[in-house]
Amino acid sequence: MPVDQPLDTPIARHIWETRYRANDPSIQSTWTRVAHTLAEVEPSDRTAWERRFFDIMRDFRFLPGGRIQAGAGTGRDVTLFNCFVMGTIEDSIPGIFRALEEGAVTMQRGGGVGYDFSTIRPAGARARTTGAVASGPVSFMDVWDAMCATIQSTGSRRGAMMATLRCDHPDIEAFIDAKREPGRLRHFNLSVLVSDAFMQAVEQDQSWPLVFPADRLDGTGETLLRDWSGVASPVLCRIVRRVAARDLWDRLLRASHAVSEPGVLFIDRINRLNNLWYRERISATNPCGEVPLPPYGACDLGAINLTRLIRDPFTPRARLDTDAVVDIAATAVRLLDNVIDASRFPLPAQHDAVHAARRIGLGITGLADALVMLNLRYDSDAAPGFAHETMRAICHAAYRRSIALAEEKGCFPGFERDRYLEAPFIQALPPDIRDGIARHGIRNSHLLAIAPTGSISLLGGNVSSGIEPVFAADLERTVPDANGSPARFVLTDHAVRLWRQSHGRTDGVPDALVTALELPIGAHLAMQSTLQAFVDNAISKTINVPEAIGFDDFAPLYRLAYDSGLKGCATFRPSADRAAVLVQSRSGDNGEYPDRCAGACE
Repeated sequence: MPVDQPLDTPIARHIWETRYRANDPSIQSTWTRVAHTLAEVEPSDRTAWERRFFDIMRDFRFLPGGRIQAGAGTGRDVTLFNCFVMGTIEDSIPGIFRALEEGAVTMQRGGGVGYDFSTIRPAGARARTTGAVASGPVSFMDVWDAMCATIQSTGSRRGAMMATLRCDHPDIEAFIDAKREPGRLRHFNLSVLVSDAFMQAVEQDQSWPLVFPADRLDGTGETLLRDWSGVASPVLCRIVRRVAARDLWDRLLRASHAVSEPGVLFIDRINRLNNLWYRERISATNPCGEVPLPPYGACDLGAINLTRLIRDPFTPRARLDTDAVVDIAATAVRLLDNVIDASRFPLPAQHDAVHAARRIGLGITGLADALVMLNLRYDSDAAPGFAHETMRAICHAAYRRSIALAEEKGCFPGFERDRYLEAPFIQALPPDIRDGIARHGIRNSHLLAIAPTGSISLLGGNVSSGIEPVFAADLERTVPDANGSPARFVLTDHAVRLWRQSHGRTDGVPDALVTALELPIGAHLAMQSTLQAFVDNAISKTINVPEAIGFDDFAPLYRLAYDSGLKGCATFRPSADRAAVLVQSRSGDNGEYPDRCAGACE
């Protein structure tokens, strides 16, 4: 693809014009605008850094997050962060509606939001002080959903929200079943916070107590000490009732099989593996799940496009330019770190939380297409090995650059050397990196995350999103136009299009192509678990399963994800009664792709 004409598909031009163009006359001008704005925060050598930032974006080798491309240098009062986890929701009417207002302000400025609703009293509970009867967290989620729909109506970008609820909250069953009602909570992704204790109770077929902090409930009853959302230390909780753990697990699985939600977040593992274990307790993520965050934390995202770094594709000499990957990763860390200082923030608390940790989320996109270009099937024995080596190189390059940035610009304010070095992820890094952290500290608490990259991957030529398999060789996709109306495009997968061009063909597919619905569940999990070892945040990955899959075949999936060491898991089973944004072309199987709330991560 020549550098002077990079928008070579109609959907790439549409995405640029409707989402990222601002007043730019060309995509090169967009890259210049972003590079210049982010280089302006440098204390010196700004022209040199602008050139280097431009160079990694050139030809879509590095794709900054959508909010960065849309907002940097435009003068608009918007955030450059794709998404936020909001503050703890206070269990009172004023507190709940303050949280709603904060979410509305954040979404208006361009950020998606994630909330843990576990702090809200269960439906039917009476408050100790007023005697008022609670309507429960799920009813208040309906209010958030209406707010999101209203904010979305002011622009073409889809609103995106994540809602989480603890697996021991008394309203967990209502939360699990919420999306079984057609059209309900359609602006939310839902995830259950699954604890290790619950998984053990399921395994041992035990009863499971559903509880809530006793000081928020009227009356008396059996209590126990339990960690709780929004509280730093264990609190006395009232047992509201008990259920069979396996029955609750089965209910979760059946809802996920029926309507593809909720997903699961293995919250104890998330907190145990958090680099900032000593100062944070996490109970929510951004809307697509790749960045677990504390209250008011934000995700600062960008992805290395592997398809632009494959040399001699489709030949026996096909290979990844690993040196280029490492160089891009190092420069991208500096670019994303500068986003923190260049961005505006909807709320002061977000500014403070983001600057305290300086989290960034460098990831990859185009993995599946890169595998096809390397003549490797996604489900081959060699594919996870390639992904493993690639992500390891990116991870180590990112950490080394963040150490160098700390020596140059200072550590993130929340850095405590000895405690940070105790984090399991840090302990698994090579000795030279650990020694560098001990000597110089580190600029960013976290450095890696793999996001869905939906829109920015379309901008880059319809490369496969994130680490997802190719959905189909040819497909139709619906995206909003500038007025929010649906615009439909016929697309060909990037690797397939290159293969056809190189072979002088208008149809056919490479032998290495395997599509999402053709893959066994194990291949999805193997790829995600392989990459998780080198990702200190998390990975957004949807396990696509065929519509015809029976419940008995589907049921082991989340347990396998837990046993594979994942931090979370989401699934999608196509069905005629759910909207889809992708539909296979020239096929009779009505294949679909999830219309999940991914807008904030694109």
